[in-house]
Amino acid sequence: MAVTEVKRLADTLKLEYNKPNPDLAKCGQYLSQLKIALIELSYLTHENKHNNVEELALARDVLEIGAQWSVRTKDIPSFERYMAQLQTYYNDYSNLPPSSLKYNLIGLNLLCLLSQNRISDFHTALEQIEPEQLNNNPAIQHPVKLEQSLMEGSYNRVWSSRSVVPAPEYLFFIDILMDTIRNEIASCSEKAYTSLPLSDAGTLLFFTNMQDILNFAKERNWKVNPVEQKAYFHSDEDEKTNIPADQIIKQTMFYARDMDRIV
Repeated sequence: MAVTEVKRLADTLKLEYNKPNPDLAKCGQYLSQLKIALIELSYLTHENKHNNVEELALARDVLEIGAQWSVRTKDIPSFERYMAQLQTYYNDYSNLPPSSLKYNLIGLNLLCLLSQNRISDFHTALEQIEPEQLNNNPAIQHPVKLEQSLMEGSYNRVWSSRSVVPAPEYLFFIDILMDTIRNEIASCSEKAYTSLPLSDAGTLLFFTNMQDILNFAKERNWKVNPVEQKAYFHSDEDEKTNIPADQIIKQTMFYARDMDRIV
């Protein structure tokens, strides 16, 4: 595909993606065609050194849309691939015009790492960010503060962060984090209590409506009593443990007699 055709297709992609309700399937088709074209032109493999700033910026813009599209379609491996390809444009081509999406996407990548509990990779990525941006850019500060809240166990701050996201795409990874947090809280609750009122369970688990509580209870195999409005964590069968007392006594006596013989 010639460069002029790539530019035309990239413009078509931008036009579609920036609509209030873009056709994500159509955007995916455009991205697939553009990736093949960019590989053919060595803009993804970087086998040849490119000096055309306009074309390099075009390739970067396509990859940035691809990263956002991946989040909207909930495709984390695709997002990670786009971010890996963008690192070259962000780090090795300082002559390109600034990207308005750069730090939003870097922040998204940090959040992606957090949501997968890849704390070591998270801190490695932080080290590559300029100190000024690290300390002052809201898109970077958001995941940094989230990580601090997670380390402190301040899960209410993680939940509250949903209302102050730098971009709508951040919500996808925060929701993954919240799912992990809810399951951790649920596991602790199951060990500490035999049951909880549904309203208390909803508060603990940061649910705002009853249907979400009931769906979560079903996933965790809790027994819900609609009359009592309680969730029971263990059934009677779970709580009963059969201890074969007679068998244990006989084995103990047998071992004792053997010890007497040995002595």
